[in-house]
Amino acid sequence: MNTHADYLLNKIHSPKDLKNLAHNDLKKLAKEIRNLILEKDAAEGGHLGPDLGIVEATIAYHYVFNAPKDKIVWDVSHQTYPHKMLTGRALAWLDSKHYKDVTPYTNPDESPYDYYAIGHTSTSVALATGMARARDMQGGHENIGALIGDGSLTGGLAFEGFNNAADEKHQLLMIVNDNQMSIDDNVGGVVTALKKLRDSNGKTKDNPFTAMGLDYKYVADGNSIKAMIEAFEAVKGIDHPLVLHINTLKGKGYQPAIDHKEAHHWVLPFDLKTDKTTVPAPKIPNVSSVTLDVLKKHIENKEDILAINAAIPGVFGLDEIKKNYPDNYKDVGIAEQESVAFAAGAVKEGITPVLFENSTFLQRAYDQLSHDVAANNLPVVMIVAGGGISSQSKTHLGIFDNTMISNLPNWQYLAPTTLNELKSMLEWAIKQRNQPVAIKWPVKSVPEGSIVNEDYSQIHYDVEGGSKVAIIGLGDFYELGQKVRAGLNERGIDASLINPKSASELDISTLESLKKNHELVITLEDNAIDGGLGQKIASFYGPSKMMVKNYGAKREYTDNVPTALIYRRNHLEVKQIVDETMGILN
Repeated sequence: MNTHADYLLNKIHSPKDLKNLAHNDLKKLAKEIRNLILEKDAAEGGHLGPDLGIVEATIAYHYVFNAPKDKIVWDVSHQTYPHKMLTGRALAWLDSKHYKDVTPYTNPDESPYDYYAIGHTSTSVALATGMARARDMQGGHENIGALIGDGSLTGGLAFEGFNNAADEKHQLLMIVNDNQMSIDDNVGGVVTALKKLRDSNGKTKDNPFTAMGLDYKYVADGNSIKAMIEAFEAVKGIDHPLVLHINTLKGKGYQPAIDHKEAHHWVLPFDLKTDKTTVPAPKIPNVSSVTLDVLKKHIENKEDILAINAAIPGVFGLDEIKKNYPDNYKDVGIAEQESVAFAAGAVKEGITPVLFENSTFLQRAYDQLSHDVAANNLPVVMIVAGGGISSQSKTHLGIFDNTMISNLPNWQYLAPTTLNELKSMLEWAIKQRNQPVAIKWPVKSVPEGSIVNEDYSQIHYDVEGGSKVAIIGLGDFYELGQKVRAGLNERGIDASLINPKSASELDISTLESLKKNHELVITLEDNAIDGGLGQKIASFYGPSKMMVKNYGAKREYTDNVPTALIYRRNHLEVKQIVDETMGILN
């Protein structure tokens, strides 16, 4: 039910509806948009600080420019809630029954005002340069723009985009949204460069943009609708590449988001009265607490351990390391390529780097995983979070890490089934110096399990004996294997259950032994099937009579699809697997 019937936003069906509004109405609209962002995020969770900070600039852009003919690419696009409200999708904030109608990021399948599905950083200027060149080749005259900021300037592709933008001959607008933050505090030389520009009202001679040959203008108050309208009107149609640097306040309109910017970049559902999350705290111990306990033990033992991450310490619980052991912590900014190369450089000089990466963002560093780490066989230790089937946007899927890591030479990709197994794997990875080792954090809750102390330089599968059917459950899908085994037992099949421990290495001896009294091997992995462990096992059994059935995620981009539905579509429900197994045997 729309409880905001009196909101001016109800009358805004497209950006054209903005153009006849008085200044006071635009300010009222900004207040409404902030209220709606807060209400929906409190109920559903989502990006908060970035969207609260960009409201006025978004209103001003759509007031001045003529979308969708004029085009803007939103970097990361986690700040596009106001844009979506002004381009025909306001009901997804006005009415709680429609909260699920839109995706969290720009989506061309959703609206002609969105040009790309974008959820990763630093891509906007590079995309816009290609669009500008295509426009010029075809004799077009529309305005092409990119809005980049919120830490995106630390990514290497951002520099590549600006570098090539300077080579363009005609209109290209690059809006730098400078809110002095990334997800966490912004880092590196870009912080110094932007501060000099802000402190001098854009007048400093140390201007990285003009140094590259780009025109440049500065707006001191990017949260002023009047100032932003004037700025956009001044640059609209200028027939050369131009950087418009705007100073904004991340979290504007909600004091807790201003005071605690990292915690409010993205939020779980919360109580607006207390700012406390309504989601129960994770149980202790968990994958994060176990990992941090190992790190702290080695740090306090005066070992040269360095925790490295790319701007998302909150995902891993690394704020404790950052605060209490600053000499053993490095945040490289939103720059996964740099994080992996940094780790490679550190380990080469004798440090033990423990690199923390999110599965979906790790894609950006694929060349460094291969070229800089694997080809040099450097003993980097890497924790991978979020590697599993989820209901995320198609820009944030974490189902490709098995394929990326386990198929590169030298990398060992371990997948624990319990918290104590995770601890054992991490202890071994830190001590060994023979190869790069990645450890896949379970995305599902796993038991604490019995104490393990193992050498993983040679993989040996753990087998709970049975016959006829062997179930190989990787990582957190071992529990699914337990349920399938129980289901088969009810149908008269005493199946074997196997913990393979690794997504990259096969235990040839165990796989050979299964041929004696098994007809079918089932593989279960919380990842894409293609290129995964299951296909390696199927390839091994190819010349034999052994039947193999692989279960995991299909090679597709799901987009905010409920996890239960993805499981059903991929035949990952216990009954489906049991029924199919019986069908194969019969």
